[in-house]
Amino acid sequence: MIDLKKFIDGLHTEGVKFITGVPDTLLNDFCLYVADKWPQELHVIAANEGNAVALAAGYYISSSSVPLVYMQNSGLGNTVNPILSLTDKDVYAIPMVLLIGWRGDPAIKDHAQHRKQGQLTPVLLDTMDIPYKILEYDTNDTLDKLKWAVNTTKEINSAVALIVKKGILEKGEKEGFKGEGIELLSREEAIKCVIESVPENALFVASTGRATRELYELRNLSGKGHERDFLNVGAMGHTSSIALGLSIGLKNCLVVCLEGDSSAIMHLGALTTIGKVKPAKFLHILLNNGVHESVGGQPSAGFSADLTAIAENSGYNTVGSAVKTATDLQQSIKILLEKKGPCFIEIFIKKGIRSDLPPLKFNLKNSKENFMKI
Repeated sequence: MIDLKKFIDGLHTEGVKFITGVPDTLLNDFCLYVADKWPQELHVIAANEGNAVALAAGYYISSSSVPLVYMQNSGLGNTVNPILSLTDKDVYAIPMVLLIGWRGDPAIKDHAQHRKQGQLTPVLLDTMDIPYKILEYDTNDTLDKLKWAVNTTKEINSAVALIVKKGILEKGEKEGFKGEGIELLSREEAIKCVIESVPENALFVASTGRATRELYELRNLSGKGHERDFLNVGAMGHTSSIALGLSIGLKNCLVVCLEGDSSAIMHLGALTTIGKVKPAKFLHILLNNGVHESVGGQPSAGFSADLTAIAENSGYNTVGSAVKTATDLQQSIKILLEKKGPCFIEIFIKKGIRSDLPPLKFNLKNSKENFMKI
């Protein structure tokens, strides 16, 4: 890993004052360092990558200072519209540096959901006419490329990218969870409670990250199959929309959506669509630990927003507030399953995952086909 202090000092030297983005595994230590060392008022963790680009554009217009936007390459899709219709040199000509974690790098073995993204990352940047360089494992070389990025984005008045390989801005370790929120349920305990509180024939959709791993392992531990579970290992922020589509097509089945706070916040408008469509048998469980846990534990807006009130005002049935215990979760499920229409339960959970949880390994296509046979 390169020297993070020198990298941050390099940002200061090049005149970068404002940083925004969505945390990423391959940028883990960079994100944690920025959260700790950068002025708080000049660092914003955005709901999604498109929001971050727009935020950066607004800051540049107000200050004439080149901003930095960080993201995983899976988030490039969220940036296409604001980059091409807002910041492009032929529109408002707004410079910014994109710092992009390269999941699915063809030179490194990665999960199926990252491979195509990895192959197409340079292609997408070329197609959007975004100049880029790939960071290597050398601090001085990285600082030279950072200087190139800032100078180039000023020259062309449009976005420039730095692609970050695995291990350059992260150690591969996640810290900061031990003992925090110890009085709350773990996510795994909360998911187990949900499984035991709904009918056995309920269908589950789980969001990318640790919810999918834990649901899969809980089925293994109970001796149950996985054919009633759709594990959304990619498509961050779209879990509830997948669940809504299932609910529309399978009106007589209870669909349970397990989603983290960061996933829900990323595309919060999905809640209003669900509230408008009003699927009769739809249970949305929001597992809120207030952080982007899978990518290092950077804070989300989960604890600063009243997500239960947002859901209720979007058209969901709720119990009026978030719950914190297994008993309250069980009771809330019992109450809401008696109601018609979409139901929403937010449960505050503690950070962390048990150290002996196995990695998620399954055939995605076979899983989908088995699910479709139900």
